[in-house]
Amino acid sequence: MLTVHHLTKTFGAVLALSEVSFAVKTGEVMTVIGPSGCGKSTLLSIIAGLDTPDSGDVHWNDQSLAGAPTHERGFGLMFQDYALFPHMSAGDNVAFGLSGNDKHRTASEILERVGLAGFEKRDVQTLSGGEQQRVALARALAPRPRLLMLDEPLGALDRALREQLTGELRALLREFGQTAIYVTHDQQEAFGIADTVMVMNGGRVEQTGNPESVYRCPANEWVRRFLGPGRLIEGRVERGADGEIGISTTIGTWPLPPHEWSAPIGGEIILLLRAEGVRKK
Repeated sequence: MLTVHHLTKTFGAVLALSEVSFAVKTGEVMTVIGPSGCGKSTLLSIIAGLDTPDSGDVHWNDQSLAGAPTHERGFGLMFQDYALFPHMSAGDNVAFGLSGNDKHRTASEILERVGLAGFEKRDVQTLSGGEQQRVALARALAPRPRLLMLDEPLGALDRALREQLTGELRALLREFGQTAIYVTHDQQEAFGIADTVMVMNGGRVEQTGNPESVYRCPANEWVRRFLGPGRLIEGRVERGADGEIGISTTIGTWPLPPHEWSAPIGGEIILLLRAEGVRKK
């Protein structure tokens, strides 16, 4: 398991990370979302060992990685631009960094699993954007990294292809049982892939939780606005004649199970009403 403890990083007068802490369990996919400049890529660089924090630490299975060079961490990193070697075939790109006499067989097997069977000899410069993305993913998965970090891996693709590959990428990460941190600014992509979503802003963690809870119950006003429009409605917690607890508002009352709410009876509450939650009767 990866645990990050109170990471802080500055670049001159710019605070890139401020007391960032979280954990990623084995086999879990965590997506990190937030606006440009919120510290997402800096976070990956520190975890990968490409940069050092001003304070804080990164642990793997309770062992500090402070001072451990990048190549000894056993982590993989996939970039938005794929960073494929243009003079190598798809198979050679995937086999690069593998050792042993069976590395090309391993490359062929991984290419098949990402939907590129028979592409071993193909020139990567002749491949489409989606095919190049798959080659880059196969290369990242081939060494079986303890942790795979993906930095905007679908950012260079058009919307239709991104939507298609989001589902495929989620299925592949589950199939491999791959522990992963997935950085993106695209909310649809993030919520479609994640087991856990972490929302960042200004170098700080605003909220962490499963996709449904983060979307339905934003931790604060900034997260609500970042995750999309919605109407705020004032309400009051009340107990009905049947004993059920509900939220009374000017547009109706919603009965809700008591265990979902910590507000006391009579307490004021703000409801977030999103368009997809409204149906015409």
